[in-house]
Amino acid sequence: MTTLALPGPLALGLARGGTELRQFFRHKEQVVFTFSLPAVLMILLGSILDGPTALDGVTSGQLLAAGMIGSGIVSTSFNSIATGVSADRETGALKRLRGTPMPPASYFVGKMVLVAVSSLAQTVLMAAVAVALFGLELPSDPAKWLTLLWVFALGIVSCTLLGIAVSSLAKSTNGAVAIVQMLYLVLQFISGVFVSPITSLPKVMVDIASFFPLKWICQGFRSVFLPDGAVRMEMAGAWELPRVALVLGIWCVVGAVLARLTFRWTDAK
Repeated sequence: MTTLALPGPLALGLARGGTELRQFFRHKEQVVFTFSLPAVLMILLGSILDGPTALDGVTSGQLLAAGMIGSGIVSTSFNSIATGVSADRETGALKRLRGTPMPPASYFVGKMVLVAVSSLAQTVLMAAVAVALFGLELPSDPAKWLTLLWVFALGIVSCTLLGIAVSSLAKSTNGAVAIVQMLYLVLQFISGVFVSPITSLPKVMVDIASFFPLKWICQGFRSVFLPDGAVRMEMAGAWELPRVALVLGIWCVVGAVLARLTFRWTDAK
């Protein structure tokens, strides 16, 4: 009698990712809200705050837009995943998955597949809006496209894992929404997303923001979409791309450990 081997954790995770995508795109209201909110905020804030800066050829609207493109992928990873996992737990979906051969790692991979696709769509949408309304220029240097790729990848992995970990702090979906929205809003202000340039912020705020991924994701995206001269508007006077990679890489490891230690299939203690 031949025994069929079960697919590995990665194969199970990719298959789960396909299911996550189908479920996500079935809810049209959720899709519209997820993609439109960051873009609408960028349009409103950019239109209100757009004006000249100390650097010729760079407007405050472009500074804002470049940072908000990075901030948008945090919204579709950290925010959406924290509330989504809480909802899966609250509705009993996770309890049902627990009865299958799927390990937690495969569930995490499935969520990352969902985030990768939705974040890519989010980035394309926001970049298109920024180019059309604020004159943001797409990079022509292949090295900048490579930077965009690795900042994007490290950003979605770290923030997805942190979203899974944070979901375990909440006892309900509503509680998860409150937690992540508060954290996300505060980090947007102190990371220089809403206040451009970031040098306008008190140093202590930026020092606090430097412990978290959002500040470094936005800095990486600014290095991609803004001219090289805009580096003078960074706190360190440099893009600090090696440090961006180091901090985001550390958060990927920390996020993986926290997600694995805190993840639970049900609300039962």
